[in-house]
Amino acid sequence: MAVLNDEQVMLRDMAREWADNESPVTAFRRLRDAAPPQGFDAQAWGAIAEMGWSGIVVPEEFAGSAFGYLSLGLAVEQLGRNLAATPLASTGPAASAIAMGVSEAAKSEWLPRIAAGEVVATLAVDEGPVHNPAAIATRVEGGKLSGTKMFVAEGDGASLFVVAAADGLYLIADGEGVTRRYRHMADARSHADLEFDNAPAERLGGPELTQAIVDRATAVLCAEMLGMAEQAFSATNDYLKTRVQFGQPLASFQALQHRMARMFTELELMRSVVEGALEAVDAGRSDVDQAVSLAKATAGETLKLVSREMVQLHGGIGMTDEHDAGFYLKRAAVLETMWGNAAYHRERFARLNGY
Repeated sequence: MAVLNDEQVMLRDMAREWADNESPVTAFRRLRDAAPPQGFDAQAWGAIAEMGWSGIVVPEEFAGSAFGYLSLGLAVEQLGRNLAATPLASTGPAASAIAMGVSEAAKSEWLPRIAAGEVVATLAVDEGPVHNPAAIATRVEGGKLSGTKMFVAEGDGASLFVVAAADGLYLIADGEGVTRRYRHMADARSHADLEFDNAPAERLGGPELTQAIVDRATAVLCAEMLGMAEQAFSATNDYLKTRVQFGQPLASFQALQHRMARMFTELELMRSVVEGALEAVDAGRSDVDQAVSLAKATAGETLKLVSREMVQLHGGIGMTDEHDAGFYLKRAAVLETMWGNAAYHRERFARLNGY
């Protein structure tokens, strides 16, 4: 488990309180029904920016707090508990791509605006339904980028794109040469397919930067999955304690106790590896790639287990749209495949270790 400093404890508690009071699951339900074009609540995003969360990984010289990825993960985890639909998990790694890139002009122009919440940025990497960073056909010629990106998270509301080409990462602002198409997904969140046709592009770095940023995005995604799994477990545990069947609470049945005990132990392991991956990023360790793959493989399998058990252990009500269980199950299915599923990351982890 990560050892948090006083500022990180304060951030975690503030994020939890804000999410519970201002962005409960009922807020996501209203957002799903309203279906705003940008895919998130602009007012809630403004509040998050005012609290400084949009600048957590932005360097201080560009109006950020440089608080690190463990801190960003703490905020994203608490938002994930309530399925809060915000672009924080996408904007953070995109900001890091700019900050770690070679373009000083891009840093000066965009990072202060990202930190202030004025600009939503996102990553556009994958070109098919399966995460495969080795199969990128997007090309850049004469400063113009052409290619297609699929399943881009926050692709509906973002105005700045960090795009992976065969030779590295490029920065593209919404406008000339950019076409987006909404893609409906089970989780009712913002996803879009993007087509770039000779779009003006600014180079940020080579393939090594692409992988470094994807690893950061994956680590933050795992933090959201951790928050979801913790809340799904907690809600299920509370239900079993209060639901009476055959004259006694469901929690008194040993078979159900065993299932809850298994989930509890898997969640403890999940927290350990997710926080370990975020700490590895902050420390600049050489094994960041291994830590991230371990975290994503574990997070994907654990969230799948807990979200499915949430539906099953709630019985008939868990199958209805009126209950929140389905929201967790659907979001889990999407996040499991994003940036590579458990099988992909197990294979990657083995490869990185020479097997």
